[in-house]
Amino acid sequence: MPGYKTHMAGAAVVTGAAVAGAWWLGVYRPGYETMAGLGFFAILGGLFPDVDTDSTGRRFFYGAALLADAILIVRQQYRYAAVLGFCGLLPAIGSHRGWTHTWWAALLVPCTILLGPMLLLGMPWRPFLPYYIAAVLGYFSHLLLDRIA
Repeated sequence: MPGYKTHMAGAAVVTGAAVAGAWWLGVYRPGYETMAGLGFFAILGGLFPDVDTDSTGRRFFYGAALLADAILIVRQQYRYAAVLGFCGLLPAIGSHRGWTHTWWAALLVPCTILLGPMLLLGMPWRPFLPYYIAAVLGYFSHLLLDRIA
């Protein structure tokens, strides 16, 4: 079974290839900061399926969630902090290679990237679509690497 470094690299390669292809075709040309953000979301997507085990990927993923939650609490945005905390509990309701290792979870879990800003902040979903796609690509790269290994 591939480790967290392989999953991070796989997510970065798949998403980097997709962004390069979109750039080459002239479909999508993000700036460097956006590309860094896409890479971050792809790597988080690539690590998410293993958050139900004691792993380095889990510590990385939940470390990022802890930081985000702390920022929300300091800003007194308790509603958003509660939603993030609730979502963080979801992987605990399944077994390893259970629901977190399914194709439908790869499409649904990253939906929070679209729905969160839309439902909680009243923002449009379109600006967040590239980040959703990056997370989905990272997630699917994890599933693919687990099947190859």
